Amino acid sequence: MGTPTLTKNFIAEAAITKRRIVKFGTADGQVVQGAAVTDALFGVSADLDAAINERIDVHVAGIVEVEIGAAVTRGDLLTADANGKAVAAAPAAGVNNNIIGHAMVSAVDGDIADVLLAPGSTQG
Repeated sequence: MGTPTLTKNFIAEAAITKRRIVKFGTADGQVVQGAAVTDALFGVSADLDAAINERIDVHVAGIVEVEIGAAVTRGDLLTADANGKAVAAAPAAGVNNNIIGHAMVSAVDGDIADVLLAPGSTQG
């Protein structure tokens, strides 16, 4: 049985791969893949890729499947790498990282893992 999520539909401002972290695009109703710890991350693309200007479902609350970009441990705070994959947030002292949520399981690069969505920021 799947886990219920809150999902909203957007327009892909650029190509978006399934199960990747997203941020708001340059116009209302548009999204792009997250690509940096400073991006305003807010959701995860659903289970279908989207080409530029196609509609895409984005999970904005709940426990969702995300593609992992480097080894993470359950409980880690997660942010986006340059490809929108989830990686452990590791801000330097006094530096902020925006996060998408918490790893529910330990995983490695390329795994699809459950993440509890809880967008926010953390400071080193």
